[in-house]
Amino acid sequence: MTLAIAETRSTAVPKPAASVPLISMRNIHKSFGSLQALRGASVEVRAGEIVALVGDNGAGKSTLVKVMAGVHSFDSGEYEFGGVPVDIRSPSDATALGIQTVYQDLALCNNLDAVQNLFLGRELTGSGWFGRRIRRAECEVRAREVMARMRLGNLSLTRPVGAMSGGQRQNIAIARSILWKPKVVILDEPTAALSHSAAQQVASLIRSLADDGLGVVVVSHDIHHFVVNATDRIVVMRLGADVAAFRSGEVTGEQVVNAMVGGNEGVNLAG
Repeated sequence: MTLAIAETRSTAVPKPAASVPLISMRNIHKSFGSLQALRGASVEVRAGEIVALVGDNGAGKSTLVKVMAGVHSFDSGEYEFGGVPVDIRSPSDATALGIQTVYQDLALCNNLDAVQNLFLGRELTGSGWFGRRIRRAECEVRAREVMARMRLGNLSLTRPVGAMSGGQRQNIAIARSILWKPKVVILDEPTAALSHSAAQQVASLIRSLADDGLGVVVVSHDIHHFVVNATDRIVVMRLGADVAAFRSGEVTGEQVVNAMVGGNEGVNLAG
């Protein structure tokens, strides 16, 4: 089994580009008591590329992303941002570096409109002399700017997000993540529970983020459609470690699934 994994890695891992990665995590270990969630996981994210993290439940991808986002600290390993070692102890540390995360639950308030959700917790307010009133007009201007950048100019800014479709809600959550001009955006299952057309729209939006020079990390179980067709590189995790990596345009969904389960490819394809 180990030999098969080594062969997959040696033949499939792409050659590194000359530029310094935005994020470089090497040999990351993380335990929760007696549970060893990460066993030497490594991943790199470069500007202008979409990297998919895939694996079965319990493979460690969510833990690795939470370490990347500052939700969890790691026990050992190396974490560099822009080639410089960093000590990220909280999500605010990650935000200060330019890392934004969109979790699967989106964390939107259904009774608020798009503008209110975009600035939720970071509202633009006036001086104390006027009671710290929210500068709604300025918020709307900035919201329209980010929506135009994301080619979402037709999306209503005043409609409660609870009345929006799943795809529109996902778009609002992504728009909120780039409102503060990040360098890296992490997306947890961005196409989950979406229709095929809505998933395609979200995939197009994610591609536009990479085209604008952002590094994008995506955790997804949609191997055969989204991961293979809408990302640049795929990192496969199993049992807390990265076990294979592929260029998305040079691999099939079946090959990715085979690396995830660690079985014999001929047997897996025979079904």
